[in-house]
Amino acid sequence: MAENQIMMNYEETLEKIHSFNVFGSRLGLERMNKLLSLLGDPHEKLRVIHVAGTNGKGSVCRYVYSVLSDAGYKVGAYFSPYIERFTERIELAGQEISEQDLALYAERTLHAIDIMLAEGFESPTEFELVTAIGFLYFAEKEADFVILEVGLGGSGDSTNVCKKPLATAITSISYDHMAQLGNTLELIAADKAGILKESAPAVVCVNDFGAFEVIRGKAEILNAPFINVLEAEVSDMEEKLGGIRLSVVFSINNKKREYKDIEISMSGRHQADNALCALHIIEIIKDSGYDISDKAVYDGIKKAFQPARFEIVRREPYLILDGAHNEAGVKALADTLLAHFPEGKFLLCIGVLKDKEFDKMARELCRLNADIIITSVPNPRSMAAAELADVFSGLEPYKSGNRSVFVREDYRQAVKLAEELEGRNRSGQVKPDGAFEAPAEIYGCREVEIGDGYDAVVWAGSLYLIGPVRSLVRSED
Repeated sequence: MAENQIMMNYEETLEKIHSFNVFGSRLGLERMNKLLSLLGDPHEKLRVIHVAGTNGKGSVCRYVYSVLSDAGYKVGAYFSPYIERFTERIELAGQEISEQDLALYAERTLHAIDIMLAEGFESPTEFELVTAIGFLYFAEKEADFVILEVGLGGSGDSTNVCKKPLATAITSISYDHMAQLGNTLELIAADKAGILKESAPAVVCVNDFGAFEVIRGKAEILNAPFINVLEAEVSDMEEKLGGIRLSVVFSINNKKREYKDIEISMSGRHQADNALCALHIIEIIKDSGYDISDKAVYDGIKKAFQPARFEIVRREPYLILDGAHNEAGVKALADTLLAHFPEGKFLLCIGVLKDKEFDKMARELCRLNADIIITSVPNPRSMAAAELADVFSGLEPYKSGNRSVFVREDYRQAVKLAEELEGRNRSGQVKPDGAFEAPAEIYGCREVEIGDGYDAVVWAGSLYLIGPVRSLVRSED
């Protein structure tokens, strides 16, 4: 097949993959097990590290992936969702899956789906289709390890078909996806604990007592060695904008492990917990007989980078992107901003999906001294920007008009308005490429004052918004 035909097939492949979105998000493993059996059970050939959690799981996967890669292994990683390009979801040896390979492995997986449908099985979802493509790709490319990020929950997630992982991890438990997982932290923890497997070490970084006990109880039933990350002794921690340095002592299999002055390049106190979670996983892998030098650990942790996790895209002025899309996420974002800009003024730009607890998210963000631009997420599940603006306008300081809320339904117009407001605050003049239209759409009575000066422009909310915004603002720099 000619190269130009493959490229066209790639576009057709994306269209075909996305057509499975009509089946929504349905938990359960029957469809996945049938599909994989038709593909020769590629997942059973993989050495898997399986990571779940409400927040932080993507960063933990990235730390482990980076360390193992630095140790010289051929490592695969499966991420969800992607930020800018669909091919980001499947990565091997430092490279996203190529468009040609995505088309090739999708074609084979779609053929298997045709067979299962002919046999009377229910159609897999889009996420199940993509997960199967990833398993097939990693197996045939002979990955030494595969780091799997859970998509939703744990028990019924399509990644939860691997019966003998090297290790499992649960990074955090907080409120999100309650319609599918339950409306208490204990119920959410029980679902995420579904990834734990018989005798496989379970690395847990959960600070809610009830949720923690649920997970520990499940580990005991499965005879899975239980490792509590929060028991690690952390010292000499220095947090700065753009990274963290710390020392840590912990035990694995009753053996003391110590890392002094290890450097993390992602910002926020929560990233220390994520990195510590990854260190525990790495030590478990080392104890399984794999060679991982201290240099690979130090270098791998320092090199690890996950886009849209308090990502500083620009300085002077700061432009920060963060995919904080639930209450715990926006709390971590607000905490990090207040830690580094204690007297800071911000221009906060946000959009969320309508299934989120946006009222609680808004209250967390009200801790910031911020004018707000609200936009819609380019996704069918988006909450209308005007509806979210109504939530903010009923809370202080927006209710009294001390700070302003602006609405732009289209995220591209929101980016343009952010640039205009940023320029107005720096120079006292509107940028010449667009009129200053804010007064007509202010929820509150205060227009942004000339000379206010923002310390940072911060984009937050759904990754389905942050991805397109990231592409747009990076193309302008």
